[in-house]
Amino acid sequence: MSKMQRIEQAFSHEHGHSFNVGDSVDVHVLIREGEKERVQIFSGTVIRKKGGGLTETYTVRRIVQSQGVERTFPMNSPFIQKVDVKRSGKTRRSRLYYLRDRTGKATRLKEIMGTRPEKKPRVRRQRKKAGVKAAPAPAPAAPAAPVEETPTAEE
Repeated sequence: MSKMQRIEQAFSHEHGHSFNVGDSVDVHVLIREGEKERVQIFSGTVIRKKGGGLTETYTVRRIVQSQGVERTFPMNSPFIQKVDVKRSGKTRRSRLYYLRDRTGKATRLKEIMGTRPEKKPRVRRQRKKAGVKAAPAPAPAAPAAPVEETPTAEE
């Protein structure tokens, strides 16, 4: 292990950020105003992840009062309390800069649902052959008559 790797390991924060580009996230940021501290939530779509190790960053974009706002957060920042993934978006790119030109519903991405439900097996119908009549369906069985219980000697 090199000296740089040991230094990075000492300063890295293991928050367990498991999100990808295209995900809608809530970033809980610690804000200090004077002596007071509070947590502010920045909600938006991750449009970029960059770097690695201590210098890894991600950019989150949201629309506020018809204006696009982008904010870049360091992955290992002590001011990031947690990152909640609200929904996972399906993308084929690592940089979603094309979302900057879009507004409204055009900024939505397809959602990745958890696991796919298993498909029901298809039932194939038998084809009727030309000139051959199908056999009539069997008549349903008559319902069984109710069975009466006979009293036993113990009663």
